[in-house]
Amino acid sequence: MIIGIPKETKEHEYRVASIPSDVAELIGAGHTVMVEHDAGARAGYYDEDYAAVGAQIVDAEQVYTADLIYKVKEVLPHEYDCYKREGQILFTYIHSAAHPEQSVELMNRKVIGIAYEDVTDAEGRLPLLAPMSEMAGKGGFMAAVRFKETINGGDGMMLSRVCGVETPHIVIIGCGGTGMGAAEYASALGNKVTILDVSRKAMQRAHSLLPANVEFLQASRENVLKNIKTADVIINCVLWQKTRKDHMIYRDDLKLMKRGAMIVDVACDDNGAIETCRSTTHDDPVYYEEGVLHYAVANIPSLYAHTSSILLSNATLPYTLEIANKGVKQALKDNKYLRAGLSFWDGKATLKECCDVNGYEWNNPDELVKTF
Repeated sequence: MIIGIPKETKEHEYRVASIPSDVAELIGAGHTVMVEHDAGARAGYYDEDYAAVGAQIVDAEQVYTADLIYKVKEVLPHEYDCYKREGQILFTYIHSAAHPEQSVELMNRKVIGIAYEDVTDAEGRLPLLAPMSEMAGKGGFMAAVRFKETINGGDGMMLSRVCGVETPHIVIIGCGGTGMGAAEYASALGNKVTILDVSRKAMQRAHSLLPANVEFLQASRENVLKNIKTADVIINCVLWQKTRKDHMIYRDDLKLMKRGAMIVDVACDDNGAIETCRSTTHDDPVYYEEGVLHYAVANIPSLYAHTSSILLSNATLPYTLEIANKGVKQALKDNKYLRAGLSFWDGKATLKECCDVNGYEWNNPDELVKTF
């Protein structure tokens, strides 16, 4: 199979889908890999690194002639015309429910779309989302540190245990991979950390891994309200279904928060778990609502493009190899966990959430593969 790795064109996206050592694995398995010029440069991987393992360095037009487009971010409007062949495979973070225009374009072009964020494993986890979730959680806490600084307009609070000063209180919503990443950093600096979650099993697992300065509470309405009153920073790590109309923290709740308190919404679901959340960018990362500073940058892992690219590349490689080695039909037929990530097939929508949100007819991928 011919695999194309394009340079990401989304603003402030510096990651690359595959690092040279993993490209070498694809080539070693008998596949041709084309890498767009400078695709990995901002992540610390250069054309000569890819050429050294046998990749072809090509221009943007040629890279999109590949059978499989292996990238990081969703397809942007100026990239739609890059997809010229029916049956071309797109393997990336698609987020089809949140991008209906993209979904329509890819279906019209009969692109086979497989979304990293929806691939599952035997435990029901999201193995291709997990490494970026950890990076986002850690980066989210670091953003709080940065924007608490006086020079950046914050209240000048150091998010650390300091002798003679009241210890800051960091409230984290969700103890999945993102919340664990945030809690690891926040607790390591000696902060008082409270994690709210609805799953006792998830909290028990996290409890066994994190230090004693982390407490765990059921994410009841009472506990949410109690903790936002004392929080210096709230870090939301809970993805919110697009069809939900309720929230974990409502606009009126912000009036209960301390002066100088901050919300970091790592999930970045507009009007999601945090009603006042709206996605921001690295150019304009913060805004105030009800006197509370909000940080809601959607691609925190790109701030650490080198580390993030390694993690993403390593996580996706086995699936990319399976698609390339078996062909996409057989890979989807054999691997139900990969099949969970199928968003589009032959002009049909196959991801249930995308269909529910956007009103598309749902085509069950489990039934679809029986026709292969």
